[in-house]
Amino acid sequence: MSAIKSESMDSLMASLSTGFGKLPPAAIPAMLDCILASTGLSPPSLFASLLDAFPTLIKDIIKEDQKLGSDGCNYLTSLVVALCHLLKKFGANNIALQSFMSRSFIPLLKIVHASDREVLNQIAESFIDVVIGTDSWAVVEETLVQFFLRYVDLSTGMLQSKGSDVFESSVFQGLNDLTNDVGVVKEHMMSPSGPFPLPISCHIVTLMLDAALRSLQAAPISEFLVAHGSYAEKFAANLIWDLCNVTEGLLVQSVEHRSCAIGFFLPIIFKAFVSYQYVEISIHGQTCKLSRKCFLKKIWKCCRKLFSLGPLERRDAYNTLSLYLSFFPCTEEYEDVDTSGSVEAFDIRAEKEFWDEIRRGLVDKEGLVRKQSLQILKNVLHLNGGSQPSSGDSELKLHERGQIPHGMTKRELWADKEAKSMGVGKICNTADLYSNSQQQWEAFILLYEMLEEYGTHLVEAAWNHQVSLLLQFSMSHVNLASSVNGVHQSQIEASGEVFNWLSILWERGFCHDNPLVRCLIMQSFLGIEWKHYGNCAKSVPETFVLGPFMQGLNDPVHHKDFGVKGVYSSRIIEGAAWFLHQYTSCLNKRKQIAFLCNLASVAKWQSFCRAGLVGLSECIASAASGSNGEAKWHEDAFLDMVEVEISSESFPHHDKTVLLDVLRFVIESSKQHFNPNYRFRVCDKILEAAASTVCTFEVPLEILLHFISALPREFTDHGGSLRVKVQEWLSGCGKKHCSANCCNTEVKLLKSLHDFPKTFTSCTYLIDASLTYNDEDLDAWKCEAKRWARVLFLAVKKDHQLTPLFTFIQNHGANICKQNNDMEWIPVKFLIITLSLVMELQIMQERAAECGNKVQSRSESSVLETVVRFNYGEAAISFEKFPKIFLLILEELISFANMSCSIFSFSTGTEDKALPSSVRGKLGGPSQRRLSSSTTAAVLQAETAMKSVAAILSWCAQFKSDVSVDFTFSFLWKFFLKTITPPSCDSEAGAEICLAAYEALAPVLRALVSVFSLQVLDTIRENDKVLLPKVEGAPLLDSLALSFLQNINNLLNVGVLARGRRAVLMNAKWLCLESLLSIPSYAHVSGLHLEDTNGFFSDAILRLIFTDLVESLENAGEVSVLSMLRSVRLALGLFANGTFHSVSSCNGLDVQMMWHLVRSSWILHISCNKRRVAPIAALLSSVLHCSVFGDEKMHVANSEPGPLKWFIENVIEEGKKSPRTIRLAALHLTGLWLSNPRTIKYYMKELKLLSLYGSVAFDEDFEGELADNFDARSEVSLLAKSTSPELTEAFINTELYGRVSVAVLFYKLADLADMVGSKNETEDCHAALESGKLFLQELLDSAVNDKDLAKDLYKKYSAIHRRKIRAWQMICVLSRFARQDIVGHVTRSLHISLSRNNLPAVRQYLETFAINIYLKFPSLVGEQLVPILRDYDMRPQALSSYVFIAANVILHASEARHLNELLPPIVPFLTSHHHSLRGFTQLLVYQVICKLFPTSDSGASQIIPLEKRCFEDLKAYLAKNSDCVRLRASMEGYLDAYNPKSSVTPAGIFINRVEELEFECVPISLMERVLTFLNDAREDLRCSMARDVVTIKNESMRIDGDPDCMEPSCNAKEEKLLSQLPKDACLDFQKKVTLSKHEKKDNDASSFFGNKESYKQLVEMEKDDQLLDQFFQSRSLAMERIRASQQPLILVASLLDRIPNLAGLARTCEVFKASGLAIADANILRDKQFQLISVTAEKWVPIIEVPVNSVKVFLEKKKREGFSILGLEQTANSIPLDQYVFPTKTVLVLGREKEGIPVDIIHILDACIEIPQLGVVRSLNVHVSGAIAVWEYTRQQRSQ
Repeated sequence: MSAIKSESMDSLMASLSTGFGKLPPAAIPAMLDCILASTGLSPPSLFASLLDAFPTLIKDIIKEDQKLGSDGCNYLTSLVVALCHLLKKFGANNIALQSFMSRSFIPLLKIVHASDREVLNQIAESFIDVVIGTDSWAVVEETLVQFFLRYVDLSTGMLQSKGSDVFESSVFQGLNDLTNDVGVVKEHMMSPSGPFPLPISCHIVTLMLDAALRSLQAAPISEFLVAHGSYAEKFAANLIWDLCNVTEGLLVQSVEHRSCAIGFFLPIIFKAFVSYQYVEISIHGQTCKLSRKCFLKKIWKCCRKLFSLGPLERRDAYNTLSLYLSFFPCTEEYEDVDTSGSVEAFDIRAEKEFWDEIRRGLVDKEGLVRKQSLQILKNVLHLNGGSQPSSGDSELKLHERGQIPHGMTKRELWADKEAKSMGVGKICNTADLYSNSQQQWEAFILLYEMLEEYGTHLVEAAWNHQVSLLLQFSMSHVNLASSVNGVHQSQIEASGEVFNWLSILWERGFCHDNPLVRCLIMQSFLGIEWKHYGNCAKSVPETFVLGPFMQGLNDPVHHKDFGVKGVYSSRIIEGAAWFLHQYTSCLNKRKQIAFLCNLASVAKWQSFCRAGLVGLSECIASAASGSNGEAKWHEDAFLDMVEVEISSESFPHHDKTVLLDVLRFVIESSKQHFNPNYRFRVCDKILEAAASTVCTFEVPLEILLHFISALPREFTDHGGSLRVKVQEWLSGCGKKHCSANCCNTEVKLLKSLHDFPKTFTSCTYLIDASLTYNDEDLDAWKCEAKRWARVLFLAVKKDHQLTPLFTFIQNHGANICKQNNDMEWIPVKFLIITLSLVMELQIMQERAAECGNKVQSRSESSVLETVVRFNYGEAAISFEKFPKIFLLILEELISFANMSCSIFSFSTGTEDKALPSSVRGKLGGPSQRRLSSSTTAAVLQAETAMKSVAAILSWCAQFKSDVSVDFTFSFLWKFFLKTITPPSCDSEAGAEICLAAYEALAPVLRALVSVFSLQVLDTIRENDKVLLPKVEGAPLLDSLALSFLQNINNLLNVGVLARGRRAVLMNAKWLCLESLLSIPSYAHVSGLHLEDTNGFFSDAILRLIFTDLVESLENAGEVSVLSMLRSVRLALGLFANGTFHSVSSCNGLDVQMMWHLVRSSWILHISCNKRRVAPIAALLSSVLHCSVFGDEKMHVANSEPGPLKWFIENVIEEGKKSPRTIRLAALHLTGLWLSNPRTIKYYMKELKLLSLYGSVAFDEDFEGELADNFDARSEVSLLAKSTSPELTEAFINTELYGRVSVAVLFYKLADLADMVGSKNETEDCHAALESGKLFLQELLDSAVNDKDLAKDLYKKYSAIHRRKIRAWQMICVLSRFARQDIVGHVTRSLHISLSRNNLPAVRQYLETFAINIYLKFPSLVGEQLVPILRDYDMRPQALSSYVFIAANVILHASEARHLNELLPPIVPFLTSHHHSLRGFTQLLVYQVICKLFPTSDSGASQIIPLEKRCFEDLKAYLAKNSDCVRLRASMEGYLDAYNPKSSVTPAGIFINRVEELEFECVPISLMERVLTFLNDAREDLRCSMARDVVTIKNESMRIDGDPDCMEPSCNAKEEKLLSQLPKDACLDFQKKVTLSKHEKKDNDASSFFGNKESYKQLVEMEKDDQLLDQFFQSRSLAMERIRASQQPLILVASLLDRIPNLAGLARTCEVFKASGLAIADANILRDKQFQLISVTAEKWVPIIEVPVNSVKVFLEKKKREGFSILGLEQTANSIPLDQYVFPTKTVLVLGREKEGIPVDIIHILDACIEIPQLGVVRSLNVHVSGAIAVWEYTRQQRSQ
């Protein structure tokens, strides 16, 4: 029986399974009722059977990782509906319900694919119906809810909810059964106890709570939800409580958790709290309440926390706020009743942090955040509908109709119209301000949306107008935030609150994507007249000024003219400085200093461009002077006055210390740009700010020294531009802001400077008690002492002010040996002070000499320039007094130095000791001495002592020579001899001590050499005999040099020194060697000559030194490069002088040695920094030495390149990549070539490269390096003397210099060439002539045959254009070398070039060259020029050049010798059909006639020849004709100033034009001027004709459109006849004249037609014409059919000018069969680009020409014809495209690409439509927009 029942049940399950798949879920209950009735089964038994069969039923439905199909969804839903229906059938049964949940409902939720959300919803709804129907809330709460909440808590890492363990176990069992039966293999199904998907858990819980709340809505709604009511109410209260706690935790978790909280929990919780004020539950017998206010505060707290975390968290916080405002829109007061019965309300608008966060969000860099912030703001302000105009009371008062506001410009009126078209911004008086806060917010939202979404033209139209209204509103004591609601009364008085919101608009404008908008907003902001708004500048937020405003000021788009013509400012910079001046004028002194600190600190965290840093410095200076200008009465100023009167010491000097420190940082930031003018601008303004705010005694001396030392020395040294200003500041500024003690500034500063040496040298100055120090400590002390010495000599003005310093030096110097033992002060620091003073004195001496030379040169050249006055008495004080003081202590210093140098004597016996940990553990950086700390200190003291003695000697020897000086000479020379004769050192410590001795030797030798005199020579001889064995007859310095090289090389070869220390020793070696090699040159300068003939060095020693140098060059360190190259230069000079007769002799320098030198030097060059000026100049002056350059064997030997030629070729070739190299090479080589013309013939290729290289591009870094670097200046000065100092000064820092130097070289050589045949003729003269001729022919051949130079077609300003200009500029300079033997070749090349197509900029040089050739060879005029002028078939461009050549030959030839030959061929060109040739000839002929044909006396009775009368009438015509007069006036005297001879000089080509022109120094040619004049005249005529055409078209449109204006036609019959013709006939035309029958029969016809054969041909032609007419008629009918099928849509694109957009629109109109496309110019149809894109669309769509000026008339006409005029534009009232219904007859107007539709056309439109956009970029291409709109129109028409 059971088997039968089982089979029947299986059959029933199979039938049910089939039914679940076939029937919809709604039919399942009825089916089940039938089954129950027919089978007699009870609902529980059928339910149990279905539940048992559940895994089997869904086995084939659930697929792994696949979404359910529609059939599968229907099946599962029907199955669950069946189970739920059976549950409802047998009523509330907790066991059955739990079984359903554990075995069916929950497993289904886990195994169904997460994306099958619809199935899940249907399953959940069926289950919820069961719960509601059976009132099983208690069971669900204890089982299902707790189960899901448990998994939610587990996902957050904290377990708060405890579920039923029994229920959970049953769920896991059901999952296992289902897994085994179904066989689904999933990761989460492999572990049934694994976590439930968080979104599903949240979703089910949310649905349960929503169902409970809906069930409660049927009952009377109470304000409170308590847990002791019905089951549903208790369930809802408990679940809300749990969800509130869970939500608070989820919001601070991961992105997924926050997403679930925001997407599921918060909406249902907010929904509950909308209906209920609070929730009350019972926990462990205690009543707990959760009010709406409390929960909202918690949510707001979570949002604040999210705001501070990151961008993703900020987005979620904004989403939470948006959700909050959507449920609580702040439209009414929500009251929360707490336990005490008091009424409270939570309004987020009362939270200050809320408004701050909204403001931050509105300026966020991420577009989505800005959109969310804006939407939240709109929700708070109830502006969700957009910025529509208010109605009723909120409408602004309008002026009377027709009244024009007083004082408004046309642009402002246009802006007002545009604002009206957008719905806001009506013109109003001051009294008609915004009547309520709603309008103020509407204006703010409008402006913000403009910046985010609208076009540029809308921003330009309404911005200034709306901002001015908001500024006027700011004068009233109402702020935007507080005006939203009356709940924040504390902010009502904050009148500056509006500027917090205005700053948002300005900030968004400053960082707008469109540069035009950025410029507009910046100009608008700086154009505000703050005095008109109650001086509200102080209300602008400081954060805005320091942040967005300074960032906007750093935008290069605002400073397009910055740096042009030497002006390092702009209008924006000036406006910003004025704003900062007004801003700080409202601050008291304390606040002003704090603001200046913050303003200058901007340079620390923001990288500024040049214009930005200048703007920052201008703003700092202007802000610093804010309180020093006109007196302004305000409360802060009064407080400031009171503070000063009370106590001048009360002001915190710490603020000024910080200020001076950050100002120093700004100065240092300017050093990254080498332009001295730019740096001067920054330093000047920063110094001005410092002097305006800080008195020098108010800040620590250390800070002051750092600040002044940051200023570049060239500005503060003698003759510097800022020296006077710095000295005035140091002596006491005397400004109003200074305190009463400001008069004592100079005294206090001098006292601090006088006290500095004592404080500096005291033992307490050290950090620890031990007197050990290393190189880093010594360097720091030196820097500090140098800063002090520099400021000291700036502050001292009189002699007596140095007395305390002299006393200090004398007292401490006299006791230095004693103090070395007593240690009351540190001797090495005293030596550093002394050394710093000497170094500063030397710098002052050099600068004073430079300044004196500049003044002298300027006075000699009589150049009127502003020269900074230099007080020479200032330097005289220092120069006279210090030598006396130094000589008083010199003997004691020598004793101290001798005692300190005893450390060098222990080098052999020194053993290696433990090294300091700082030395052992150091990785990288400068190499430190590998000695113990005490030994390091002793060595450094000895080095410093020797440097100080040497420096004092070199300084004092210039002024005095006494016993002390001689004794010092002897001491230093003995030190030299002792140093170069030490025994070998095997230990590292001993080698380090020897290295230190050589380091001390370098400055000693330099000092000895610099003051070389007879006493020094005697000292050398005496000590040389005593300490070194002297070989009879040997040169004086041979033994010294040999001993030095042997000992130092031995020390290097020992191998005990570390690698870094070896580099230090090598550097000392080359420095000492440089000093030794320079002794002969210094002796020669001093006039000393050796009595014997042995000299200073022998040939063998020189070769040894030279070989050592060459071998070491390849691996030279960067520090040693200069000293090595200088040594090479000195050695080459010694080879060439003395006892040697020739450099290349067997005893001197040979070619092989030079090959070794050039190869090693080249390897050194390519490995060095090619941007450094000093190494490049030293390389050129050393290798290309003047003593070897004259030897031709060094250039070419046996037809092979010599060493110098090889080196020069490589340098020039490498110079293509290194502009500095090629400029310096050109400077040096041209000087050498000028001195040695015989070598030029070997370098034609290099000269050509130099001539064609370069452009007018100033190298500011080069100029700055020359100004800053003494080595760079000295090395450049040692290059070969410039051929033209004037041109070198003007062009040395440009890439143009290579060409200029070559031009000057050949111009100088031409002077030598002209001496050929004279008495002064030399070999160099012949060499100069031959080289010039050779180079001229080389360039002419290139101009004719070179691939680039011979091109006819090239673009203006292209590389080919530049090369052509450069070549012909050089050819013009070479015109002086043309001689009879090469003139034929020259003229042939010239005529070929003139016949080619060249731009006027090139032709003018060809013409100038030709004029000089024909003036030099007059016989060629008749032979060549006259026949060419009579060749009338020549192209007009070439004829114009020949006319110019002929006219100038006439004008500049002596005695008008060519007038009769050349004027007759020129005159016919006055009638040329070519307008430019005709006008050109008129100018030239008039010039010739005026000069060579004097006006005759009209009263004379003599008979005037006919030709003369003709010329006089011609002259009168050319003189009086208005067009000719205007043409001559436009030339601006060009012909009068033109001189062909001066135009071929380097000065004529380059120097006179460099300041005015930028393109290759090319002036505007006469032909270019003529063409410009003619083109302008033609353009004026074309514009005039176009205006006439537009006027005629407009009149015709008005006549056609206005019936009242139509007049009867004079040809009425003709019009009637035309109206009777078929429509096709209007397109017919008469191909030719056809005679009538009687004309054919006429006898005269035969005479016209000829014979009969001709007549037959004519008849055949007439038949062809008839066929052609029929063809055109059929084509006309086809066109009519096409027109009939077209849509009544006209697209107006007249405002567009870009061809691709117009062509694309033509193609779009043809595709969608628009009836017309209106464009501004029909000539575009012939453009190749248009035809390529349109693909013949213009042939099938009617295209109408409607000029821009006629668009308005055209639209009005179409409106009268019944068309609706629409515009595709974003405005405040525009309608979304998908919501607009297009009329059938439509004219669609498209706006300009950037500006959109003008406001005057917007007023004509019937409506504006816009395309809804969802992305961040809020604009589409106009072609794309038009195509979208046309398709939408087509779609609507097709659907009708």
